[in-house]
Amino acid sequence: MKRIVFLTGTRADYGKIKSLMKMVEEDPKFELQIFVTGMHMLSRYGSTFREIENDGFKNIYKYVNQKNGNGMDVTLSNTIQGFSNYVSEIKPDLIVVHGDRVEALAGAIVGALNNIKVAHIEGGEVSGTIDESIRHAITKFAHIHLVSNEEAKQRVIQLGEKEDSVFVIGSPDIDIMFSTNLPDLKTVKEKYQIDFDNYAILMYHPVTTQVSELKTNIRHVVDAVINSEKNYVVIYPNNDEGSNIILDEFKRLEGNPKFKIFPSIRFEHFLTLLKYSEFMIGNSSAGVREASVYGVPSIDLGTRQSGRYKVEEGSSIIHVVEDSTLVNQAITKIQNMTFSIQSLFGDGDSSNKFMGVLNNELTWDNEYQKQFIELSTVL
Repeated sequence: MKRIVFLTGTRADYGKIKSLMKMVEEDPKFELQIFVTGMHMLSRYGSTFREIENDGFKNIYKYVNQKNGNGMDVTLSNTIQGFSNYVSEIKPDLIVVHGDRVEALAGAIVGALNNIKVAHIEGGEVSGTIDESIRHAITKFAHIHLVSNEEAKQRVIQLGEKEDSVFVIGSPDIDIMFSTNLPDLKTVKEKYQIDFDNYAILMYHPVTTQVSELKTNIRHVVDAVINSEKNYVVIYPNNDEGSNIILDEFKRLEGNPKFKIFPSIRFEHFLTLLKYSEFMIGNSSAGVREASVYGVPSIDLGTRQSGRYKVEEGSSIIHVVEDSTLVNQAITKIQNMTFSIQSLFGDGDSSNKFMGVLNNELTWDNEYQKQFIELSTVL
């Protein structure tokens, strides 16, 4: 039996990998282990480790890797130490990490330095902040690359990875988006006491390479949504450097009946809210990825998702800088948009493709030392 560890540090990455975890748990050839850390363990963000427990998963190890105010470098260091001790005890055959968070980088580093295979989900994507550098660094430590589309595959190959180590499986959260088990809108509204008939969703995260501009930017965003006189479901930012600046600005929304603010929303419930929203606004990848799958228009603010999508005729995405006048113009424009629904990140069968990789004997060979593959040998 192969022992597989999934590392999760945020509400977002858990939502994306949950369908894969369930498939592993149900397969008698594998043993599922879960290392839970990061934002999951912070009460400020809703102690979302409870969601993982409530989903019925076993073999959960919880590790506090930070306190509010830690820098990303300290969080990385703490996670490496804690995860290293953990894997030395359970001796996994494979470590699975997702995306571009420092917890995922810690998992990849620990795996690579201990001759444990590392599988990286959603490598090869571009954004435009320090997150992109972290994502590409994880690629260089990982042995198996599970990407969302052909463009991402080509970027991973461009980074010097072997083509036969890259598998296009799509974005795993789309499996859940297409599930028939999502809660209905009435249930979600009752659970979170949302009494809006119509609403938009606001999610805005820090851009760690532009923290000096954050206070001004988020002030413009808050000015715009207040001036729009629309209803909003507001979800806390991630805990990167600058999150306190955003949360301080969100205090202006407290007590305003047009805003409902939440530290976190359960992933399936978030999807239902997104599906029936008027639009999404902010700089979350959900505005680029999940919103477009559901045919929900989105306003992408600033540089955080720069490069992740192309602004084209018929796109469901409006891009503007954080200027209150321009944002309000975008909010007015988006209500009358027409666009084609499309998904650039898979069609909802990622978990089956993932299991196909796990059941491939070549996945489990003992080759740990990677070689840089010159692009000329691929073309």
